[in-house]
Amino acid sequence: MTPPETSSTPASTCDIRTPADTPVHDVLVEQRPWGAFEQFCLNEPVTVKIITVQPGCRLSLQRHDHRAETWRVLDVPLDVQVGERSWSAQAGETVHVPAGTNHRLGNSGARTGRILEVARGAFDEDDIVRLDDDYARTPVGSSHR
Repeated sequence: MTPPETSSTPASTCDIRTPADTPVHDVLVEQRPWGAFEQFCLNEPVTVKIITVQPGCRLSLQRHDHRAETWRVLDVPLDVQVGERSWSAQAGETVHVPAGTNHRLGNSGARTGRILEVARGAFDEDDIVRLDDDYARTPVGSSHR
């Protein structure tokens, strides 16, 4: 059996239209004889988190003025809203959220779901403007947790 050739190709991503001044970071996929790896960033200041969403729950509808995010759905389909577009993102799907774009993540399924989040830009947990929140946190339209 001949091993596959080594190559680099951008991973399939959602067709999210972004403002012209917001770079979209493609995930690099490298094929190797043993399989492949995906590179989310290279030598960039980033913050990486795994976010867990319980069944029937969702995060606030929010935006971040100073950071962009790339999400990778890890387990089960999750409900995603980025800008005006909403869909069910499948496990393995990559989602780009440009800085300044309204977004929300939810789980209408029966099992706990997770995403890997790679945030680029000036990361600060207070860089959040909540537009709608199910948990009566910070008044809608203001910053902070």
